[in-house]
This record gives sequence, C-alpha cells and structure tokens, in this order.
Amino acid sequence: MGIELDTEAVARLRDAVTGTVYVRGDAGLAAEVACFNPAIRHDPDVVVAVASESDVAAAVRFAREAGIPVRVQCTGHGAEAPIVGGMILSTRGIDGLTIDPDSRVARIGAGLRWAPVIVAAAEHGLAPITGSSTSVGAVGYSLGGGVGPLARTYGFTADWIRGFRVVTADGEIVTADAETNPDLFWALRGGKGGLAVVTEMTLELVPLRSLYGGSVFFEGPAIEPALRAWIDWSAGLPDEATTSVVLLAVPDVDGPPPPLRGRTVLSVRFAYPGDPAEGERLFAPIRAAAPLYLDFVAEMPATAVASIHNDPEEGGPTWIRGFMLDTFDQDAGDVILELAGPGSGSPFLAVEIRQLGGATARDTADGTAVGGRDSGYTLSLLSGDPSTFAEAAPARAKAIAEALSDRISAVTNVNFAGDLADRAAFERVWPPAVFERLAAAREQWDPDRVFAFGPA
Repeated sequence: MGIELDTEAVARLRDAVTGTVYVRGDAGLAAEVACFNPAIRHDPDVVVAVASESDVAAAVRFAREAGIPVRVQCTGHGAEAPIVGGMILSTRGIDGLTIDPDSRVARIGAGLRWAPVIVAAAEHGLAPITGSSTSVGAVGYSLGGGVGPLARTYGFTADWIRGFRVVTADGEIVTADAETNPDLFWALRGGKGGLAVVTEMTLELVPLRSLYGGSVFFEGPAIEPALRAWIDWSAGLPDEATTSVVLLAVPDVDGPPPPLRGRTVLSVRFAYPGDPAEGERLFAPIRAAAPLYLDFVAEMPATAVASIHNDPEEGGPTWIRGFMLDTFDQDAGDVILELAGPGSGSPFLAVEIRQLGGATARDTADGTAVGGRDSGYTLSLLSGDPSTFAEAAPARAKAIAEALSDRISAVTNVNFAGDLADRAAFERVWPPAVFERLAAAREQWDPDRVFAFGPA
C-alpha cells in the first residue's frame, strides 16, 4: 500500500531534475522499473529516472523530506521481491565511461552494463573482472562482491574497486576511497546496500587480451561420468583456472540455441588466462571423461568472456535459490544426480555449481566487506516454469538443502542470498565481525534508514 505524495513537492522535484519523475499511475513507470525477471513487478509511490549525479541528490532529499524509503535499480537483474511503496531510483541514465590506459582504471557510471566497459577496455589490451553476464549492471553487481568466469584467478570484482562517488542519505555528494571516507569505501566493497547511492565506480583493469576458455556439453549417458569427472578434476586445478558446471533441462522453445532445445545436458565451463597450450592440457581430462556432444572451448579474445556461461540476454519468469558450500565431493554429486539429475523429475531449468577458492579466498590488503570468501563452491537452483514457483521448486530446493546441510556454508554471499527480508538469512550474508562493522557503518551513514535494505 502506497502513500499520497505532496503534489507541490513532486512538481518541485520535477523542476529540479533533468531526468523523469513518475508517480503511481503514470504511463511509463512500469517500463522504467521492469525487472529482468518479469514474475517480479514493482509498485513504488514514485520513480526518478535520474540523468545525473545532481538528480540523485535532489531525489534523495525529496524522499528524506517525504519520509519514504529509497531503493536503487539499474537493469533489474538483482530483483528478488516486489518493491511496494517508497521511491525507486532508476540509474540507467547515468552511463558515463572513461578509460585511463596509463593508470589502468575505468570510471563507470552507475547505470552502465558490463558490455561497453569490456569493449572500451579491450582497445587498450585491458579487461575488467566481470560477472558471467555482460548485460548486468556493473555497479550493482560489484557492490555485493561479484563472482565471474575468472574469479579463481583474479578474485571478486569488488577486490578491484579503487573508489566511488556517492550520494549520502543527506543528499550530499562525497568520495569514498582508500584515503577519503575509507570506512564507507570498505563497506561499499561487499556491503551491497543501506549505505549510500553510488553514482560512479572507479575500477582497476587487468592486462588481458585473450584466454583459453569456453564450455563443453554432454548429454544422455555421458552426463553422470562427466559430472563425476568434473568433481575430482576441479579439486586439483591450479588457482589460475576457473570452472563451473551446470545441469540444464532446456525447453523445446524459441530462444535457446537449436542444438540444445528439448535436451537435458551437462555443461562444463572453463577459463584460463594463461598460455593456451597449458590451458588445453589442463582441460584435457574433461574432454576425455565421456563422449562430447558439443565443444566450444578454445583460445578466445577477452571480449568474448560472456560466451563461457552464455547467460540469456532476455529475461523470463524465474524462481531461484542460492547457497554456498564448504565442499563438493562425490557424495554431493550423488545428491545432485538423485534430486536434480536426468529422470529425477526435477523442476529446475538449471542447477549450477561454481568452484571458488584461489583468489576469491584472499581478501585485499586494505580489506573489504565481501562475504563468502571461506566457501569452496556456490550452488544455484533455477526454475523457469511459473507452475513450479509456489510448491515444486521450493520443495525440491529444500530437499537438496537438507541433503547437503552438513556442507552448506555458514555465510552466503549477498549476491547469492536471494530475498533479504528474513532477518536470519540477512545475518548469514556476512561473517559476524563484518556484519557488526557494516551495521555500524550503516548507522553512521544512514541513521534514519533512508536507503531501505534488509529486514524492516
């Protein structure tokens, strides 16, 4: 249920910003805050589609005076529950980008997706440490940590952040980096929300023109031996290599690549940003594990990093549950095959396991608030069939969680945690000491909770 806004105050806000202000009932509001997952539909009191940093400051001051909470959305990828009431700041219009090849840093506007950053950096032989999808907003993804296809080599994306420009709960514009407001800088690298609105992120880039990587697919009787081979093989990989595996039950509809439509397959992903011959040698045991259905692992330009996971560019109705695991061995493989494998009656479109470790386990010298560094793996369960969202998907996810309960990590990174409205789940997003320090930072920077985040 929303509130009735002061029409004169709304008019003043419209005069103060160069972006667009929508109130409930306005044409265009729903499209502005549409989520990547259309099963989630927001219903805010007001939306400000900001076009500049000063727009953000004006919108925050308006919300503070009106006594309504502020939430931020860029691409809508991270939406886990409907937003009802309050203000949504839509940051898509703040899409500036500059690359300094000498210092190897990119200055990235709050509304920018990864794809243009990758292309611009590549002109200088550089690359950002991104997520698996290049259509995700760079800033929102990075605030939670960020685990991508090169995570074991380079760590979390947040580890490469060198500074922010933000709007505080008072509507002031400040810098947060290692020298200026270092406590806020620490909190923003992994703390995700409830602190300030980021308008620009400064990210260090890595020298990278190419890598050896991609994905292979197994089907039918080859799925089980390939999964079991991946479990043992991945445990012995050097830190420089990153891998994940996903069971896919691909529907026979338009959208997925034709060779995969209507098939259940296992895909093994791999990325090695070193000598291609060494990458090929490291990956050889997977190619030998079982008959291959499709093979797309080869030397590739760094600009093709999104092809490793090949995440969909268009959204669809989705139910998702995420965990982090301390270990993943053959016993865990038994659980996945029994409850989510071929012939199990699984409601899931995708069951993905990402191996962590390597650089993800090492914090930066100055420290970050990233949660989940002690975990060995992530597990994500995704259904695309709305008829399963209420009962079948949650029930099967619960069965998998119970079967793996002895290895589910005490801490789950915020980007994998789902809806944070539950207090117990929220408190498991960071180690206790980090959680307490973040709570203190939020109390310092937003004592009146202008920026809604976590349980009410």
